[in-house]
Amino acid sequence: MSQRLTTIDMHTGGEPLRIVTGGYPPIPNGTILDKRAWVRGNLDHLRRMLMFEPRGHYDMYGALLVEPDLPGADLAVLFMHNEGYSTMCGHAIVALGRYAIDQGLVPPVEPLTTVNIEAPCGMVVASVEVKEGRTGAVSFESVPSFLFARDRSLDVPGYGAIGFDVAYGGAFYALADCRQFGLEFGRDRARDFVDAATALTERVKVEVPLAHPDHADLAFLYGSILTDGGDGRNGVATRNVCVFADAEVDRSPTGSGVTARLAAMHAKGEIAPGEERLFESIVGSRFTGSVARTVKAGAHDAIVARVGGRAHYSGRSEFWVEDGDALGQGFLVR
Repeated sequence: MSQRLTTIDMHTGGEPLRIVTGGYPPIPNGTILDKRAWVRGNLDHLRRMLMFEPRGHYDMYGALLVEPDLPGADLAVLFMHNEGYSTMCGHAIVALGRYAIDQGLVPPVEPLTTVNIEAPCGMVVASVEVKEGRTGAVSFESVPSFLFARDRSLDVPGYGAIGFDVAYGGAFYALADCRQFGLEFGRDRARDFVDAATALTERVKVEVPLAHPDHADLAFLYGSILTDGGDGRNGVATRNVCVFADAEVDRSPTGSGVTARLAAMHAKGEIAPGEERLFESIVGSRFTGSVARTVKAGAHDAIVARVGGRAHYSGRSEFWVEDGDALGQGFLVR
């Protein structure tokens, strides 16, 4: 049998997170982006084993903790999904905030414990509620985020002219009102949203070259977020669905996606620092979001967003591949 891998499973707003707790080989020293590249080039069979069937599924998500490189980081993480390794994941940060305290990686401080998490996009600061030794809700301040392309339009095959923005929230997303595709939350199938978002992603990838002021490895379109056109003010949640990687569907409101939406809203004068907005996912789970402060990201006017949510534990597992089990190495059915 292959080397055994152990995990703890959590979910944030319905979106799974499989955290590797043991069994991975040592990762060479270097920057977090160096580690990401090395794991992608040398250990990708382990990602497939954990994320794909028969142990996972098409929309599974994972986290591999590695040695931090940035000063002040309590832990560092590589994010995994059906296509590879992302640069930022807000739902994972919410879960890892609780995990870090519950597993003794960071000592608890009541009523709020700070957990500094190094992600491939940079340092993300999580604040975890602690009461009588128990962890609760988590919020985080992400990396500088900005509107990259405003009020663009492209002809999307099967849908016609679609207006969209491109914003960065730790990863780049195309943002579009779902009504342009003839879609409505609560009425249309998730599959219809996936098809529309994927079609938009493919067009934007071709037509909108991306650049990030810090590193070329960050300059790729992670996916598209279809919204209901709302702004989440006055306690009325705005719904959205994020379709990322290889048509993977986020069950949560998407932490990095909410951050990107806040960056776009601020750039358009639709939200001021300190205003809180409410964001709802395709399954009804909710995140809060606000602009903590304004900053610069290279030449871009940017924000630091604060996003909040709740994560829950769902299990603990040990996995291996039995000798001669070709399917056990991982496959996907969609």
